[in-house]
Amino acid sequence: MATIGSMCLRSANRMTSITRLTLLRTQQIRSNLKQCSTTATETNNNSSPPPGTKGDKPQEKPDVKPDQKAANAAAEAEDKLQKEKAKLEESVKDMKEKYLRALAETENVRQRMKKQVDDAKIFGIQGFCKDLLEVADILGKATESVPKEEVNKDNIHLKNLFEGLTMTESQLQKVFNKHGLEQITPAEGEKFDPFIHEAMFEVPTPNEEAGSTIAVTTKVGYKLQSRTIRPALVGVFKAS
Repeated sequence: MATIGSMCLRSANRMTSITRLTLLRTQQIRSNLKQCSTTATETNNNSSPPPGTKGDKPQEKPDVKPDQKAANAAAEAEDKLQKEKAKLEESVKDMKEKYLRALAETENVRQRMKKQVDDAKIFGIQGFCKDLLEVADILGKATESVPKEEVNKDNIHLKNLFEGLTMTESQLQKVFNKHGLEQITPAEGEKFDPFIHEAMFEVPTPNEEAGSTIAVTTKVGYKLQSRTIRPALVGVFKAS
C-alpha cells in the first residue's frame, strides 16, 4: 500500500511539473507571437513605397488660390461696412455740431433772459420815478421862489414853511439816490452831450472855443442806474 501511495504521489508531482512546463511554453510562444506581430507592423510602416512609384495613388494638390466669389463677396461686404462707417461718422459729426449750436443758443437765451430780469428789477420803477420828478421840480421851484431876505425871525411862518420844503426836497433826493436816481446838473461851459442833454436854444458867443458848450440849464435831468430817463434842458453856446 505504501508503495502504491508513493507511486501515486510521484505521478501527481510529475503531472504538476508537466503542467507548469506546458504553461511556461505557452506563455513564451504568445510572447514571441506578439513580438513578431509588432516587428512586422513596424517593418510595413517603414517600408512604404516612396511617392511616385508604381501603385501609389496620386496626391491631390491643395487649392492655393481663394475662391473668387468668396473674395468678391468679402470685398463687397468690406466696402459696404466702410460706407456705413463713413455715413455714421458724418451723422455723429452733424449731430454734435447741432448739439453745440443748441447749447450756445440756449446759453445766449439764458443770458438775455437774465439781463431782462435784472433790467426789470432795476428799471421797473422807471415810470414811478418819472412821476416823482415832477414833484421834485415843484419843490425846487417853491424853495427857489422864496426870497432869502424874507426868511428871518420876523416872518416865522414863512421861515418854518421854507425849512419844511427844503427838508422835504432834501429827503426826496436821498430817496432818489438810494434807488439809483441821480440828478444831471450841467455846469456852464461843460461840453454838450446829446445822451444826457437836450438843447432848447442857442446863445451866440464871440468865443469860438466856447461853441457847443452849455450856456445855461433851464431844467435839471435825471439818470436811473446810468440810464438817462430825462435829459437836462439846456441852452448851448454858438460861435458867431
